Amino acid sequence: MNEDPTEFDPRRLARLRRYTWWSIVPMMPIYALFPAINLATVTYSAVEIVVLALVALVVAVDGTQLSTLLMRGFGHGPRYPVARGLVLASGLAAAGYAMSTNPFGILWVLPVSGLVSVHVALAAPRMRWPIQIVATVIIAAVAWAGGALGGPHPMIGMFFAFYAVLIVSLVSALTVGVVWFWDMVLALDRARSVSGELAIARERLRFAADLHDVQGHHLQAIALKAELAERLVGNDDEAARAQAAEVAELARTALRDTRAVVQGYRHSTLTGELANAREILEAAGVQTEVRGDAALVPPPLQPLFGALVREGTTNVLRHSRARHCTLEIAVEGPSTRVVLRNDAANPPGGEGGSGIEGLKRRFATVSGHVEARHEGEHFELTGTAEEPGNR
Repeated sequence: MNEDPTEFDPRRLARLRRYTWWSIVPMMPIYALFPAINLATVTYSAVEIVVLALVALVVAVDGTQLSTLLMRGFGHGPRYPVARGLVLASGLAAAGYAMSTNPFGILWVLPVSGLVSVHVALAAPRMRWPIQIVATVIIAAVAWAGGALGGPHPMIGMFFAFYAVLIVSLVSALTVGVVWFWDMVLALDRARSVSGELAIARERLRFAADLHDVQGHHLQAIALKAELAERLVGNDDEAARAQAAEVAELARTALRDTRAVVQGYRHSTLTGELANAREILEAAGVQTEVRGDAALVPPPLQPLFGALVREGTTNVLRHSRARHCTLEIAVEGPSTRVVLRNDAANPPGGEGGSGIEGLKRRFATVSGHVEARHEGEHFELTGTAEEPGNR
């Protein structure tokens, strides 16, 4: 079976999350390797090595911690901005000092650029460009000053400044680009979640409207006839008894109709419930496959199996972390079987819930059968019944 690429697959989102994490979070430790190369290949005093190594470590740790915030998308500014600013300033000072002592000090520009790019991505939208421009100018000035002081030729400073502008611009563009794409994915995922909630809300409103239609007329008539019977008591007892009998009959009718709504017998078909179930499940991120033709199910059994699908859909949403659900319809002569299967089901917690027990009672009225079964992390709900008059 070929999967529809347009359907939502939670595994794709999980893979993209992992890809984004590996594209952002480990980068600062990687950038910190370049100052380590500088410290290992150039002769520094013991004090210089300790101080510079400590600064590189602090920059790497701070940048990594800030990078984890980027997994929540744009605009999640860091706490303790003063302390974060001091870390960035110490990285700039270390880079300037290293460039003033040897040409390989230019390697320090990379971790500083990485830290700047994280700050730019975490900033509010209106502050991103100002932060980027100011940081680029400062890093270029530090690189120019360090190169001019430590290089054998004045043009070394200009080369360092150009290199610094290029590196900080490139690293920021890559980081912001990845975070922008991930932020768009998060926004779409939030919209999908809202869509699922709206689909469930529409189903609740549909049920509430049906219940209101059934009970509104009956309750109004019961109230009027009860008031009439109350006024007739003592004046015309025979008429009062007749009105009381009508009240009782109206109450029984209302109860019958209400049960029909709750049990899915009123204006409910398997075809409609399948379409509704698929919409709700896919809105909740569950890939749903329907096998078989619901139109082949005999009309008297349509509401019954519609109730089975509705209850099974509720179980999937409430009692699983399902990624895939299959609805299978098989009609063989007078016998019909509908099977709902889903993965990632929660472990069974004892006897079946009231919903499944209610289904068993409904199917029993037509000599049908309902079976709920756990197999590892998979759950299967099966309903079997024959068309009335063919048993």
